[in-house]
Amino acid sequence: MKMERRMILALFIFFFASSSAADEGEKVAEQMDHRIHFKCNLSGDEYELAAKLALTISGQAYFNDKFPLGADFIKVGKDQKIWWNGWQNFPQTWAANSEGKIVGGGKEFKDPLTGMEFILVRGGCFEMGDTFGNGNADEEPVHEVCVSDFYMGKYEATQEQWEKVMGSNPSSFRRGGNYPVENISWYEVQEFIRRLNQKNRVDYRLPTEAEWEYAARSRGKKEKWAGTSSESDLDDFAWIDRNSGEQTHPVGQKKPNSLGLFDMTGNVWEWVADWYDEDYYKITPSHDPIGPTRGDSRVLRGGSWISMPGDVRASLRARGIPSVRGNLGVRLAFSPR
Repeated sequence: MKMERRMILALFIFFFASSSAADEGEKVAEQMDHRIHFKCNLSGDEYELAAKLALTISGQAYFNDKFPLGADFIKVGKDQKIWWNGWQNFPQTWAANSEGKIVGGGKEFKDPLTGMEFILVRGGCFEMGDTFGNGNADEEPVHEVCVSDFYMGKYEATQEQWEKVMGSNPSSFRRGGNYPVENISWYEVQEFIRRLNQKNRVDYRLPTEAEWEYAARSRGKKEKWAGTSSESDLDDFAWIDRNSGEQTHPVGQKKPNSLGLFDMTGNVWEWVADWYDEDYYKITPSHDPIGPTRGDSRVLRGGSWISMPGDVRASLRARGIPSVRGNLGVRLAFSPR
């Protein structure tokens, strides 16, 4: 007896030297022998393609990183076919004509379980620290850091997304699912990541401090705040003490920086992966630094709805013991495989 299973197929196409992506829309997957077949429309420059396929079944996501994946295309166009020899990896009988949906492209990724959106941040080198000369001692010396490609959350994680994974909402401002989750400790964030990775088989993590600043400053530009260096324009980009009304606000209401990342300044502080050391910039490695090996506090970045302009600068480093809660939220990252 065949068991019908509804599944969502998410195709992520990476065009080498191209910004194009798979189109979005309802698709139909088809069972043919031991393969899952479906079609998609691709647009952009005609380069060889590499595809990444995610299959979500009953809330569990699987990826084809090491699985056989085939295609009949090397060019862009309509109705290009892709197939996955899924039965070699999953012995269950899949239903023919199951529904599928293409949900992302090479430069953006959408988590199939929570709906969290991510933007690909191309790696590069930048001058990290107080490049404007009016910061704190722990932002010095300014030093060159190079980071590899990574994906950064387009928005701060929301209360709805947190609750889908954790089953509860710890936030103080419970005014809607699209508000940022807050009142969470670094340890609780680690449990959130552990559960999310277990369900998705994606290696989500916190961004490093270097990745966070590089992304906030639009790939390392000399920006004082995320998206601008003009304090008179800051209200267009951030919820801070002077415009927040003493509360958080739904994510994505302000202008993003030039990478398309929202609320990197203000709304809620964001935990990052690193231990805090006020002298770390004096000894930091130049390539993909991950912070000190030990410490008492973890780094926080970005400021919050009660912060003054000087305390939401992109280079400002704050800290908190890992168990502390308050106006503290999270934005996830992950590395391309």
